[in-house]
Amino acid sequence: MYSFKNDYSEGAHPAILQRLMDTNQVQQDGYGEDAYSSEAKQQIKNIIGNQQAEIYFVSGGTQTNLLVISYLLRPHEAIISAKTGHIYANETGAIEATGHRIIPVDSLDGKLKPADIEQVLADYSLRPHVVKPKLVYISNSTEIGTHYSKTELTELSAYCQSKNLFLFLDGARLGHALMAKDNDLTLADVSKLTDVFYIGGTKNGALLGEAIVFNRTDIATEFDYHLKQKGALLAKGRVIGIQFLELFKDDLYFSLATHANAMAMKIAKVIENKGYTFLTQSSTNQLFPILPNDAIAKLTAHYDFYVWKPLENNCSAIRILTSWNTDEEVVDQFIEELEEYL
Repeated sequence: MYSFKNDYSEGAHPAILQRLMDTNQVQQDGYGEDAYSSEAKQQIKNIIGNQQAEIYFVSGGTQTNLLVISYLLRPHEAIISAKTGHIYANETGAIEATGHRIIPVDSLDGKLKPADIEQVLADYSLRPHVVKPKLVYISNSTEIGTHYSKTELTELSAYCQSKNLFLFLDGARLGHALMAKDNDLTLADVSKLTDVFYIGGTKNGALLGEAIVFNRTDIATEFDYHLKQKGALLAKGRVIGIQFLELFKDDLYFSLATHANAMAMKIAKVIENKGYTFLTQSSTNQLFPILPNDAIAKLTAHYDFYVWKPLENNCSAIRILTSWNTDEEVVDQFIEELEEYL
């Protein structure tokens, strides 16, 4: 049984494990004050072209979202998110548990547009009887495999600035968005166009870890207190710092995401050639093909994936996720079976 269920079924890229081993017995300061974390942060600042950025390493994506949002917002302030957004659909009410409401927006492509935000602001204008929308949460790539263009993110950023809204980008799969064949955004663009974003390591070859990037120094002045109070300041912060140091050495982060995308596109091409369609149009490592239920049942004999959404005519959308470590030989075998069953 081979898993296409997620992009974190494997442990970590061997180069990262080797770097952890090589540095294992070197004594360093704790709580992220080690030399490796400092070097990794400087490396990221150089790549994004922002020497004033404040960077923090934490262990996971849900933790990151909870930390950033609960820090930035006052008790009466709320978040605007696509209904497919991870904080709304897949985080067990973590954000609401901090006392902040999430206002969901229907979005067929998983992305938010200025018009979506404008409508929410109009709906929540009866001050002080309703919560105050203050932060716009987006993901790139989104939870359904789509990604923002530079024009889309620029327009959204400008609108948020005009309305004094924070723009926070969930980058759990940012590498896959940036390496999509039709992408025109860079990490430097993301830094310029958002207030806060994070670079996901967990889903792109790291053992664990995300890098939170505050692009505006003025809003990060006391985040270290918040990090400690919420139990997210790791004594052995080096464990994550070392991984990001290795990920951004020789562009490993980008090459791993490129491989994951390429494996997904190889599968997508066969499905398209067979005349089948997709629930969403993705050029990243997430695919949502719509296939006959009998073919899906046969595929489950050797492959694990999510049946995403039952549809009409005895068909369903499934989710296929490829990773930094997806074996191309297995992909070829999967394609052979697809061609047979379809």
